[in-house]
Amino acid sequence: MKTMIDFETARGFAIPMTARFRGIDVRAGMLIEGPAGWGEFSAFAEYDDRESASWLTAAIEACTVGWPDPVRGRVPINATVPVVGAQRAYAIAASSGCRTVKVKVAESPLGDDLERLAAVRDAVGPAGAVRCDANGAWDVDTAVAVIPQLDRAAGGLEYVEQPCRTVDELAAVRRRVGVRIAADESIRRAEDPLRVAVAEAADIAVLKVAPLGGVRRALRVAEACGLPCVVSSALETSVGLAAGLALAGALPSLDFACGLGTLSLLESDLVGNARSLRPVDGYLPVAPVPPTPDPELLDRYAIADPAKAAWWRDRLARLVEQGRVLS
Repeated sequence: MKTMIDFETARGFAIPMTARFRGIDVRAGMLIEGPAGWGEFSAFAEYDDRESASWLTAAIEACTVGWPDPVRGRVPINATVPVVGAQRAYAIAASSGCRTVKVKVAESPLGDDLERLAAVRDAVGPAGAVRCDANGAWDVDTAVAVIPQLDRAAGGLEYVEQPCRTVDELAAVRRRVGVRIAADESIRRAEDPLRVAVAEAADIAVLKVAPLGGVRRALRVAEACGLPCVVSSALETSVGLAAGLALAGALPSLDFACGLGTLSLLESDLVGNARSLRPVDGYLPVAPVPPTPDPELLDRYAIADPAKAAWWRDRLARLVEQGRVLS
């Protein structure tokens, strides 16, 4: 696959976030062009080469061989509310057009989390679905104590995503609370996601294309875990989000809204408005190929710091030279 791509022409980007999310203020990465279109390589800066290899593999899949045929034409989407005040959380949820909202918790005092969840419930009404994500922040006892409070504040949670770090901890929490548990990091950051046994630890599997090495590998993970799946983003531009939509479109069943409406967390996209993947009435279409970036936007959001631009180029070149592409 690598010989089909001129990696020297990859374009670096750095887009400011609209709110601090996942500990970052700027989303950076590279877009790679191949015979089938474009792929996005945006492994987070703290990831080592082993983990980043999955992200490069996903980008190469997108721009060389494309994706499996979909079984559905559109995907229900959840809005995402970062760690913001209750008033801002209400506005984000109310203006999203989505019937499902995921709320980040555990990065702020519990009282703030409870207020944020209550505001989102007010915004979506009793018929909406509210879920939350703790990104593995709690130990078992803390999760067991906090989750019922979050559930009450939200007027009923659809599920709690990754309350603790490990599979064993998730299993312990799941036995002691009455809210569904979803596994995210426990799957995508495992040495071998295909071998992670999460059936006793979670009710739902959260899948992200880039960390799992592409749409086809993610489909194999979905089959292996045997759980209902939610496809989520890794804060990509529309080029990367299209791969998530391809996975959601190809899953045999899709029982929950997917976390692919995250462009609202970025100041801009790299794709023109006509093809930018922003939900309409709570849905996104499944695209047959990645959207083509806008040259003006690529220039506008090129990495301005020469040292950071060189770091991304060196990282990509190192992974390619080492042959770190998954099979």
